[in-house]
Amino acid sequence: MTPRVQTLWLTWLAMLAFAGNSLLCRLALSSTGIDAASFTAIRLLSGALMLAALVAWQTRRWPAAGSWRGAAALFVYAAAFSFAYLSLPAASGALCLFGAVQATMIACGWWQGERLAARQWLGFAAALGGLLLLLLPGASAPPLGGMLLMLLAGMAWGAYSLLGRGAGDATAVTAGNFLRALPLALLLWLWQAPPLSPPAAGVGYAVASGALASGLGYAIWYRALRGLSASSAATVQLSVPLLTALAGWLLLAEQPGWRLLVAALAILGGIALVIRARPQRA
Repeated sequence: MTPRVQTLWLTWLAMLAFAGNSLLCRLALSSTGIDAASFTAIRLLSGALMLAALVAWQTRRWPAAGSWRGAAALFVYAAAFSFAYLSLPAASGALCLFGAVQATMIACGWWQGERLAARQWLGFAAALGGLLLLLLPGASAPPLGGMLLMLLAGMAWGAYSLLGRGAGDATAVTAGNFLRALPLALLLWLWQAPPLSPPAAGVGYAVASGALASGLGYAIWYRALRGLSASSAATVQLSVPLLTALAGWLLLAEQPGWRLLVAALAILGGIALVIRARPQRA
């Protein structure tokens, strides 16, 4: 297998894993009876164990990288993500998450001196307009509380991504952050005081989300990034909300309404305009 073909396969495996996170979380919370705090804790624990095992296998050392700031951002993302999916369809949640992540990173770049061309400003405005469309009240609107939680999750993941820039071995850093996030997840679990024995099916979905879609998915993505340019890496992530919507329609019988379709066109098209041209630094 050539390096280019290997990169292609790794990239699409990672995108499927990222889409799988939304599907597994929504499926677990809507059909098994597991609570969001337990799902968050099990996801982070299984992700931490998977990533720690990968790092230990590669380096023969327990992962010590990462930071408490990164762990806090990771925890806020994971917790808000789970609680948002108590009410959101998989596709709406994934689209809102992706839009919030990209908007956070673009806004932070602008604050730090990156300047956008007129076409990029148009794209940024379109993406924000798509997010606002999802938040507007109406018969076909997703629940506002869930949308606000998913916006928080996206902002936290955007902050986590920015904190991780230049932090060294991405897999080791992510493993360390997952491990540091576990006490925070335990505190949330104790505060929510859920049943001591969550349903087995819900536990299985949470383990799959943490170990496979999160832990292994991130490791595959970091490997794929070695063969991708920055613009290609950003562009290919546009597929995640679309993959989630397709899988949600096929597996969860979620019907995409006009609002979701228009918002998806605005958000994904707008972000594509921004990331296809390299911003200028002032």
